[in-house]
Amino acid sequence: MAENALPLLRAIDWLPESSPLLTASLLDWLMEEDSMTRRFERHCQQVTVNLLREGFITAQEAGSDAELLPADRRFWLREIELCGDGVPWLVARTLVPESTLIGPEQKLQQLGTVPLGRYLFTSSTLTRDFIDVGRSGNLWGRRSRLRLSDKPLLLTELFLPASPLYARPNVKENQ
Repeated sequence: MAENALPLLRAIDWLPESSPLLTASLLDWLMEEDSMTRRFERHCQQVTVNLLREGFITAQEAGSDAELLPADRRFWLREIELCGDGVPWLVARTLVPESTLIGPEQKLQQLGTVPLGRYLFTSSTLTRDFIDVGRSGNLWGRRSRLRLSDKPLLLTELFLPASPLYARPNVKENQ
């Protein structure tokens, strides 16, 4: 599913936050400020990562996403599938300017199957500039520019059909 979802991830139509399509229960998920990995962990026994693609790409290959980041010659790209109890719940694309990968942020290249949220949300220097929400077909997505020690990266996520985001709103999350 995930590899088929990557083109959908790249084709998200970004919506204004005031869009009538955005219900309170959707916004509760899509505007999550904390780690999505942690949020998913409240709905399953184990969150795992399937690494789909990782490596340097050019600014041209990065496409319009590169416009949301400082101009750089190369970008580190990481595309993954995030699973809850082995079921794909989300595909994500992380785009990191090469200039961000200096000092401790070099670890972004060595995450392997560790969820990005487990790395990012342990940092006391993490800030978020914005969250955009959108749709690709019937699937919801979001993108966020995050900063580690004021060094930016862009994270785009598409919630797959089995994701708890699509569960009935009256189902309470396990606390």
